[in-house]
Amino acid sequence: MSTVEQFEPEAAFSAAGKPLTKRGEATRRKLLEAAEDVFARLGYHEASIVKITESAGIGLGTFYLYFDSKQQIFEELVVDLNRRVRHAMAEAVAGTDNRIDAERAGFEGFFRFTAAHPALYRVVREAEFVSPEMLRLHYTRIVEGYEAGLRAAQASGDVDAGLDPEVTAWALMGAGELIGMRFLLWERDDEGQPPAAIPDAVIDGMMRFIRNALAARGERGQDHD
Repeated sequence: MSTVEQFEPEAAFSAAGKPLTKRGEATRRKLLEAAEDVFARLGYHEASIVKITESAGIGLGTFYLYFDSKQQIFEELVVDLNRRVRHAMAEAVAGTDNRIDAERAGFEGFFRFTAAHPALYRVVREAEFVSPEMLRLHYTRIVEGYEAGLRAAQASGDVDAGLDPEVTAWALMGAGELIGMRFLLWERDDEGQPPAAIPDAVIDGMMRFIRNALAARGERGQDHD
């Protein structure tokens, strides 16, 4: 699930639209981190601004210096999680020299982020009902970078030129999301704890499928393990 995007730190603003100081940025980040935890545990409708500020250890009045409402912090959390997961994938892909290696590295970056931030799944799914436009934004931003990477790989001969890059990007993104759901979110050990990472064997099996799907026609069926 790789991208070719470059990321720069995003400027943070107050609820009034003014740039934040370093201290203000830190406070805003604490609120977003608390919101990630509260929305993941309770869901959007059971969550409240009071619970978010209590979790962050910040006064209720301070919340409104940074966000206008529960819905606004939820929507900004979706944007924040999206930016961070794309950044994690882009960092993982950096240094790879062919598309198949980039695919594996990108998926590994996605799975590492998901293991550390399982809230990503619940928050994005809640967005379907709370703010459908944010759900679409989340997936579209990932696909845009993914599609660009596939087009570049087609131009260099790494990927079958007959594939539709947009359809392929959506298909591979969907596969990665469901693999993460099955082997990270649903898996539990004897003590009820989730795994820290997806087993290599699962990624190996996934990559065998992806190689066969993406490889230029003359390379199909070859084993590059």
